[in-house]
Amino acid sequence: MVSLLLAVIYLAFVSLGLPDSLLGAGWPAMHGGFDVPLAYAGIVSAIIAAGTVLSSLFSDRLTKKFTVKYVVAASVLATAVALLGFSFSGRFWQICLWAIPYGLGAGAIDAALNNYVALYYSARHMSWLHCFWGVGTIISPYIMSFALTYAGWQSGYRMVSYVQFGIAAVLLCSLPLWKVHAKTKTEIAPAKTQSVGVLRALKIRGVAATLCGFVCYCAVESTCMLWSASYLMGTREITEERAAAFASLFFIGITAGRFLSGFVADKLGDANMIRIGAGGVAVGVLLLTIRSLPTGVVLAALVLVGFGCAPIYPAIIHATPKKFGAEYSQSIIGLQMAAAYTGTLLAPPLFGWISSAAGLKALPIYLAVALCAMFLCLELPGAPKK
Repeated sequence: MVSLLLAVIYLAFVSLGLPDSLLGAGWPAMHGGFDVPLAYAGIVSAIIAAGTVLSSLFSDRLTKKFTVKYVVAASVLATAVALLGFSFSGRFWQICLWAIPYGLGAGAIDAALNNYVALYYSARHMSWLHCFWGVGTIISPYIMSFALTYAGWQSGYRMVSYVQFGIAAVLLCSLPLWKVHAKTKTEIAPAKTQSVGVLRALKIRGVAATLCGFVCYCAVESTCMLWSASYLMGTREITEERAAAFASLFFIGITAGRFLSGFVADKLGDANMIRIGAGGVAVGVLLLTIRSLPTGVVLAALVLVGFGCAPIYPAIIHATPKKFGAEYSQSIIGLQMAAAYTGTLLAPPLFGWISSAAGLKALPIYLAVALCAMFLCLELPGAPKK
């Protein structure tokens, strides 16, 4: 029963990853049809991120009232409906409208499942959980590339929405499985959990640094997710279809990295996983700054950036119950998700504005600045040391 539930949780994270890479892969073809500038992708991304921030902040209350299983099932269904709405949108404002339920659903899934796995499963399962998010992000660019070749970007969104509806159906059928941890000694009784307000949480040693680190990490990840395809088209003269497919290279790196991290995460500890990952991202970004390198090396650099990103997010999350207390973990992880999506909200639009003036070639410099800020925040007193 425990293993079957874990498989369902993994599937839910596939559903979380599926839409995340879809906008970046499809936008080079989408913006022309909407007659809006390339940089407007940042607006859509910002609306999605705003929804995730809002639902993350309320995740503690939602999970206490409705329990994790119902929050997750309803959230996946909301994202499926939103993606279907994307596929029927003919104007830019309609895309922006459908971005709202997608963002709300994604934030609720992320906060609820991250806390659940941090409480009941080991570090390796946290890495593998986010590995399955990567599986979803890898699949979507190929679906979009296929759709752009034979139909249009609308078909790409429609196909992914059908997959989401299927996953939602599986989650609804698996609701009885979530009772398995009610009989374990590790469960935190609802009466013992405590909601922590923002001001009170910020007073806990290490929380503020972790939140800032999340903002900076997600600045790196979300900017790569949204702008990789456009970067390849703008600096390497790659076609829309090939750029959409090559955008998956970042997600291949992050997925493979999280799979491998699962085998060493318990041994190396959360802090070391973060440091190793940051080093990998730094090398990949350095390669991207060398414009004279062949296209093949640039593509490999995208894989390396993803590989370096792989252990950072899961390691920060997994350290939370032990570091701040299991009774506060849902509240603090909700705040961490809100901080993470604040980075997602701000960073891609900011780069869109910068690229309008400096060009897409500024991407590696932008990533390097965010990476340095993240590393400094997570190395401040209160960061995980084991």
